[in-house]
Order: sequence, then structure tokens, then C-alpha cells
Amino acid sequence: MFARVKTVGLFGMNAFEVDVEVERSRGMDKLEIVGLADVSVRESRERISSAFRSCEIPFPRGRVIVNLAPADVKKSGSSQDLAIAVSIMLSSGIIGEECTQGSAFMGELSLGGELRPINGVLPMVLSARRAGIKRVFVPKDNAFEASVAEGLEVFGVGTLRELLEHLLGKRRLPVMPEFVPREEDSLYSLDFSQVRGQRFAKTALEIAACGGHNLIMIGAPGSGKSMLAKRMPTILPKMTLEESIETTNIYSIAGMIDKNSPLVTKRPFRSPHHTVSSAGLVGGGSIPRPGEISLAHNGLLFLDELPEFDRSSLEILRQPIEDGRVTISRAMGTVTYPADIMIVAAMNPCPCGYYGHPKRSCSCTPRQVGGYLSKVSGPLLDRFDLHVEVAPVEYSSLSSDESEESSAEILKRVEKAREIQKRRYLGTGISCNARLTPELMRTHCRLTDSADKLLGDAFERLGLSARAHDKILKVARTIADMSGEELIDKSHIAQAIRYRNLDRKYWK
Repeated sequence: MFARVKTVGLFGMNAFEVDVEVERSRGMDKLEIVGLADVSVRESRERISSAFRSCEIPFPRGRVIVNLAPADVKKSGSSQDLAIAVSIMLSSGIIGEECTQGSAFMGELSLGGELRPINGVLPMVLSARRAGIKRVFVPKDNAFEASVAEGLEVFGVGTLRELLEHLLGKRRLPVMPEFVPREEDSLYSLDFSQVRGQRFAKTALEIAACGGHNLIMIGAPGSGKSMLAKRMPTILPKMTLEESIETTNIYSIAGMIDKNSPLVTKRPFRSPHHTVSSAGLVGGGSIPRPGEISLAHNGLLFLDELPEFDRSSLEILRQPIEDGRVTISRAMGTVTYPADIMIVAAMNPCPCGYYGHPKRSCSCTPRQVGGYLSKVSGPLLDRFDLHVEVAPVEYSSLSSDESEESSAEILKRVEKAREIQKRRYLGTGISCNARLTPELMRTHCRLTDSADKLLGDAFERLGLSARAHDKILKVARTIADMSGEELIDKSHIAQAIRYRNLDRKYWK
């Protein structure tokens, strides 16, 4: 007897429909799985047969052939276990065909018949919805995550026996209610009002938030670089539903979904230690998993102590910064993960940290200072839109009773500037000034005569690269938006140039 059941496969971010086909025939008792299945899928034979015995479900006698179609696409992981088990029950006549119509099944079976949670449920469920599936059956621990997908009936299954009783109409499983994010899910405990002084650095971070610009801070230990960076997400615009789902897909694949909140509603803040490997940063493995760059998608990647990172790891960042995605090639295929991120980096000016300090002397030799700074290459430094020198905090700022501006107040200005950009770039696929293409720059970055002259003079005098020229223009566009100006004026260009001076001061 022949039977067919729907499930979904996953490779990287690519979820694809899989038909589990089962055909029974006479012969020796044997279960075979074909269809370009990897080891973990082939091992499901033992898991499924044991689960049937544990749940007291009769396993069919004779030869059982399972085909995972399409047969030319590699199937990996254990998520097909449940679909294979259901297709075997269907081919054996234990359940009728009407029980599986319009449904997809995914989950890993234990030897005792329980369903174990799997990674990547959300992208798989969304793929099933696009394929016209009306109901999905997933492990109970994954049901909350799957409920993020609208327009689907989601059933959380505890054991194979529970599923069988549901399909036979003996004991119905409850439908998981659709997830509705709460307002408090997007609140932060950190706030810019907790940071004393540092007006110049705070302004730079606000500009970065308004335009989505990458930023590097350099300053002595204890000047507040990390403190400022950790509060950056509090002044970034709230995530849209589309951005939340995109980011949640990545976290689902990585197995990092919060059980209490299946939808990522806060912009990610990733701060990998400087000992992180290249694979940990960009992703990797035989079946490529997302790295820190992709886990920061639609959020912020903070690189503290930038020169301490491995040089090769840092250089790998250059392409993702430009393209907004990470591509990993393996023998099994090529996976592309999104990486639309803001990068904030922080570093000391020398090994001891006090080179150029106004009150403390540096104990490093010029050679040590040069060697330390050279760990950050010119091409990488050129990809940071804003260069900020964070000065030591004055005692008067620390002891002052004057209240500092809160993140909520700064966020209002950021959202106002982002709304201007949203209207300007409507229909272009561009979300902020930092993502402007050369063609759009010519259209939307119009300069006054005095601004054009100042930029030309700076280009010649400072020996700027073409990339640095574009970065200054994009930052100036953001500063003009913050002022509500359509034309970029001389003052906007002057302020943008002011944030490109560190490479002249430290990287002479």
C-alpha cells in the first residue's frame, strides 16, 4: 500500500517542502529510507520502530520503503521522524487518508515515543504555510514558537500515542493560540540617563542610530566606551513584525529561542569575546549554522577590545559589512544568512590604554603603540562611518546633580529621523541612510555650494578614499535629517568630517 505525508526540510535558512512517500510490499521485515538522507535521518529507522513498540502501535510486517522527495535535495537532521511515523501508520491502514490532508508533521521521536524539540521550527512552519498547509503538528516544546506563524492551526504533540488518538478522533489535542507580543517584551533595563557626561560620544551614537551607521570608539580604560555601547539598542527604532520574524528565524535555526517569548522583539545585541573563532563570528560547521554576525541581524554587533580579535576574523567582517549577508560554502551546498547589522567597536589607543591621555602618562614604546594600532587594518577602519574619541570623564560630571537625557527622549528624535528616511526611500528596499546605493546618493544627497566646496577641500587635504567620501556624505545626510533639512549644508559636512579624524591622529 502506498501513502504520502507532508513535512518540511531545512538547510541553513532554506526551508523546503518534503513529501514522505511510503510503499509496503511482501518480503523480509525491513525499513529502508531513501531520498538523499544523511546519517541522522537514516538512524530514524531505529527510533521509529522503537517508538511504535513503546506506544503499543503495531509496526507493519514485510518490506517498507520510505522515500523523501525531492530525492536530489539533501535531507539532514531528525525533524522528519514524525512524518515518517505518520506515513507508516497511514500505509498500514491504522489511520485514514482524511486524517493527514492539509497537514504537515515535524519532530524528533525518542525511543520511548516522546517527541523531542527541534531547531528551526519557525522557518519550517512558515514554509509550510506558503505551501498551502492548514495544520502543523510539532513537538509540544516547539508549539509556542510555531504559534508565531499566523493563519495556521498549531498542535503541540507530546507522544506518538497522543497524536494517533487525536487523528482517530478519540482525544483531541488543543490548538495553540496565536502568539501576540506584549509591549513589555521590548523594554530594556539599561538607559542613557545612567551615563554621566560624554556629550560628544552620545551625540555620535545618536547620529549612528538615526542613520544606521557603523561606529568605532577609541579611548582610555574606564572612559565609558562599553557602557555607551550596551545602551545603544535602547535608542534604536522598534523592530517591525517582518524584522522580528527574520531575526527569530535565525535564532530558531541556532536553537536559541527563549521559551517564554518565542518572537524576538528586542533588537539583538551580540558582544562576542575577542577569542571568538572565524567560524564563530561568521558561522560554519558541516551543516552551516549562523554565527555572531547573523545572530545580530537587525540589531547591533559590539566588538570590544577590537585589536585583541584575531586579524583574520576581523578581515572576514569586511565583506558582510558591505553586502549585509554572509555566504558559507560547504560540500553539501551553499548557505546564505542575512547580516543587516550595525557594528559598534571599542578599543584602547595602546596596550596600556593611556596613549594621548591628558593626565596619565603612557608606558608603551612608539613601536608597541604602532604594532597595537596596526592590528586594525586601514580597509576595516575605512568601513566605520563614525570615528569617536571618548575622553576621560571629568569629576564634575560624575558629581553633578544635573539629570542626564533618557533613552526615551533620544529615541523620539531617532524615530523622527528614521521616519523621514522611510518616506524618502519608500519602495527602494533601503531602510536607512547607511544603506544608500551610489545611484540613490546622487539623487538624495544634494549639497549646497558651500558644502560641496568644503567636502572637495577635505577630500584633497585629508587624502580620503572614495569609500570615506561616501561615508561622510551619508553621515551628513543623517545629520541634515536630524535638523529637518532637505539640502546638506556646510555645517552638516563639517560635523561629518569631524567624525573621520581618528585615523589621522592615531593611524598616521
